[in-house]
Amino acid sequence: MLKIRLQRTGRTNNPAFRAVLTDSKNATKSGKFLEILGNYNPKAGEVNFKNDRIKYWLSKGAQASDTMHNFLVHNKVIDGKKKNVLPKKKPTVSRKEAKAKK
Repeated sequence: MLKIRLQRTGRTNNPAFRAVLTDSKNATKSGKFLEILGNYNPKAGEVNFKNDRIKYWLSKGAQASDTMHNFLVHNKVIDGKKKNVLPKKKPTVSRKEAKAKK
């Protein structure tokens, strides 16, 4: 399955991201992708996506990762609600209670 997701580029402590089209089986850091669909620079706040190519690939069945989906909804490339990408919170357990359970 084809996925549209962010690929980290840039130096240590200076992140930059590419929006790429890749096979979902490829690792994120493998560097293998079919097409570059844009870039995102969080420090400068720059977001440049090729909206026409993203819409084309989505129409062909590619799926966007959750974070990429939220970017596309925010930039009004696609319609829909944002997805929650944060992990579910677990209730905090004190150390005494954790030892008592063991």
